Amino acid sequence: MEALSGDGYAYGYRKLTVLLRRDHGLVINKKKVYRLCKELDILRPQRRKKATYPRKLARNRVITDSNQLFETDIKYGYIAGEDCFFFIQSCEPLSIDW
Repeated sequence: MEALSGDGYAYGYRKLTVLLRRDHGLVINKKKVYRLCKELDILRPQRRKKATYPRKLARNRVITDSNQLFETDIKYGYIAGEDCFFFIQSCEPLSIDW
């Protein structure tokens, strides 16, 4: 329990199983450690994966020639001596290999 007593502990039930086996010489299964952690209410919330979305490049357009689809990039900066912000927008045709 000393390993879990700190505020920022990073032990899940799997790491805790390895710690108990290695440092304390216990023969214990990870499922039992999970059950005990659940009973003691020391389980951390499960990490959620962030959803990735596909890029939608002109899905509703029919591109037949060059210079029909452009992409733009906006850059943002700050000038310390002048105490002002600036924006730069660059626009270029998007090349699509068919």
